[in-house]
Amino acid sequence: MSELVSIITPIYNTEKFIKLTIQSVQNQTYENWEMILVDDASTDDTVKIISELAKVDNRIKLFQLPNNSGNGFARNVALKKATGKYIAYLDADDLWFPMKLEKQIQFLKANNLPFTFSFYDCIDEDGKTLNRRVEAPLNLTYNQLFFCNYVGNLTAIYDAEYFGKIVIEATQKRQDWRLWLTIVKQIKETKPVPESLAFYRIRKDSISSSKFKLIKHNFGVYRDFHRFNFVSSVFLMIRFLFTQLIIKPQYIKKV
Repeated sequence: MSELVSIITPIYNTEKFIKLTIQSVQNQTYENWEMILVDDASTDDTVKIISELAKVDNRIKLFQLPNNSGNGFARNVALKKATGKYIAYLDADDLWFPMKLEKQIQFLKANNLPFTFSFYDCIDEDGKTLNRRVEAPLNLTYNQLFFCNYVGNLTAIYDAEYFGKIVIEATQKRQDWRLWLTIVKQIKETKPVPESLAFYRIRKDSISSSKFKLIKHNFGVYRDFHRFNFVSSVFLMIRFLFTQLIIKPQYIKKV
């Protein structure tokens, strides 16, 4: 029997996208999953849409927070509810290819890896292709990850029996990068599934749509998470920006 995959999805005011996101999970060829959605006090029809879908599919599990507490907090609440051997992440506006879970679980087992991710394609707010695929080094080391987050949150899966359920400080941004750093530091390196298995939606109102807006959050990874002093953090950020602007674009392909 296939092992259970727990899918972590924090949600806030995503009525425009959430049905398609959930349907992309329901369309998986790997069927042994639970999707744990934690609503961060949405004010639109997000909860209503999810509730209707959950009525006919008990693998969809909705939890609601009484107050808006941030994406990181909601993600950690979902993690605590998870019961699967594997933990996967999917944001409320992104999409998976139908064979995403099946291919990744097979890849994990074939390569004896407790953590992996994949390439992904980019779409705009309306779901139209941006003809851009984000790839990654085929052997991703901790040192490479230290200077650039090559792991797309919507593609990551880790073995909770190997690592335990890893709770990261509930920061608003870059919680995912902190998580991958924690994981890869333990195993030294990992490999991605060398093909695109998901669609990442770039939204106009998303802070992650602008690398410049993320500078202070990236700086916080070095200053607050790694506990480097201010001067060291500045120098590390210079190296980070070099990697982000010069090296990472080599892994972005036209499709």
